[in-house]
Amino acid sequence: MKEDSLKNLNSNIMEEHSDKELVLGSGNINSSIILVGEAPGSKEVQLKKPFVGQAGKHLEEFLEILEIGRNEVYITNAVKFRPTRKSSKTNGLINRPPTKKEIEFFRKYLIDEISIINPKMIVTLGNTPLKSIFEEDIKIGEVHGKLYEVNIKDEIYKVFPLYHPAAVIYRRELRGTYIEDLKKLKELIH
Repeated sequence: MKEDSLKNLNSNIMEEHSDKELVLGSGNINSSIILVGEAPGSKEVQLKKPFVGQAGKHLEEFLEILEIGRNEVYITNAVKFRPTRKSSKTNGLINRPPTKKEIEFFRKYLIDEISIINPKMIVTLGNTPLKSIFEEDIKIGEVHGKLYEVNIKDEIYKVFPLYHPAAVIYRRELRGTYIEDLKKLKELIH
């Protein structure tokens, strides 16, 4: 049932966005945890899987701290294609944050996906999935490491916002905070 519902949802997403290279959610559809990232990067698009490459390395460390395997979680993104812009230095394509319109456009898919997976815990990674789930302008810096609840299709879900694993690369000072937040999450899921 769950598998069929997810296949139908993914077919709809692919049909509606046939002009884009999509990266759909993957992992354990019976997981009690769903990780929601921002959007795929170039490596994710290439391998058609969320959180691989550099982001994947940080995810592995993240999962190690939580003492869970990648095969135990379901991973998806708030936006299912790679938002890009032209680099002024190289003229090549580089990642950019999704626009408000892109977040809103994919929101219905994310809500359906969460409803199908029906996890005990939604872990948002960064600002984009946070805004997507709560439909408000919440800042990760204000809410990270705290437990919230959200009503999705008349079901109450627990939400635990975290900084995006890649944020620690760009802002080394976040590392301690990030590890503390992961320890709090570990207590909640074990």
